[in-house]
Amino acid sequence: MGKKQANVGVLLGGMSAEHEVSWQSARNIIGAMDPDKYRPIPILISKQGDWFLLEDKEVFSDDLLSAPDPKPIPQSRRILLDWEEGALFLVQRDDGTRGHRLDVVFPALHGPYGEDGTLQGLCKMYQVPFVGPGVLSSAACMDKEAMKRLLLEEGIPVARYLVYRNRPTAAPDLDKACDTLGLPLFVKPANMGSSVGVTKADSREALGKALAYAWQFDDKAIVEEFIEGREIECSVLGNEDPIASVPGEIIPTHTFYSYDAKYRDPDGAALKIPADLPEDVAGKVRELAVSSFVALFGEGMARVDFFVKADGSVLVNELNTIPGFTNISMYPKLWEASGIPSRELVHRLIQLGIARFRREAAKSCDWDAPPPEGS
Repeated sequence: MGKKQANVGVLLGGMSAEHEVSWQSARNIIGAMDPDKYRPIPILISKQGDWFLLEDKEVFSDDLLSAPDPKPIPQSRRILLDWEEGALFLVQRDDGTRGHRLDVVFPALHGPYGEDGTLQGLCKMYQVPFVGPGVLSSAACMDKEAMKRLLLEEGIPVARYLVYRNRPTAAPDLDKACDTLGLPLFVKPANMGSSVGVTKADSREALGKALAYAWQFDDKAIVEEFIEGREIECSVLGNEDPIASVPGEIIPTHTFYSYDAKYRDPDGAALKIPADLPEDVAGKVRELAVSSFVALFGEGMARVDFFVKADGSVLVNELNTIPGFTNISMYPKLWEASGIPSRELVHRLIQLGIARFRREAAKSCDWDAPPPEGS
């Protein structure tokens, strides 16, 4: 791309319960972009699924962020995507006027319809580079059951769990969960992030209520055993040769690291970077972060969350393929502590997305290409 600024479509908002968090992430991503290399093009996806072209100042408007949905943005700025002659353009929905060309997409969308492979598939269909893992990795990491199955297949330790689907004709076997996993239990929607819909159940009755609550967000819920341990996080960066940051520790002041503790309560948790861990345990965390990333087909970025028990054993909790970039988010903070400041981090992420796109574009589409001689 030479010295020309690359147009980076920063997608924010989205049709998930993490809509507002996405705005906060987008603000920091845009603010970290090198203006000599990149021109951010903010694109809002409303909770109803409409796409709007934003101005930079609107992304940073607290009034706009807190306004009821749909956001008070002129309908004339509703957009569609148009692919022509190998390039992706934004088009005004009302009159068809062609606007910005997008050279690369940076999704700042957390949760369903942004982090679960759907948007990644759209980018691949439109043949535009994008930041973060691809379709399979995004979908597998968003679905906590699929994620745990793949990790266990590679011998990576995770907490014991059961899966409960919302079936009106079949009541969940609550006794099985209590007898198999013990109490207390954590109940989570299988496809959601930022601790949305997560509750801690201390009794059989509470477990039933927790499942009903989780099913408001997804038809499948994960019931996990309670792990007595420290909450450790590690950031991963790269494509073919990923690297891990120093580990950090989350010390919640709430019962657990809930959505409120993460985003609403400024004193909801203390962050300790780097985590105070023995050298061998910190090394194990970093090693497992990379091996989990590889096991789940990761590319670009992910934040890997762990439990570290008193005996030094390490369990993988989950992977987040579009981790938060808010002012208190661990992903960029861990890289800053590892020697990669936010501007360099955002640059590397964009370049990783472009590198993958070029690698995939180089694959042959000639179905008649002859096989190797002698095969």
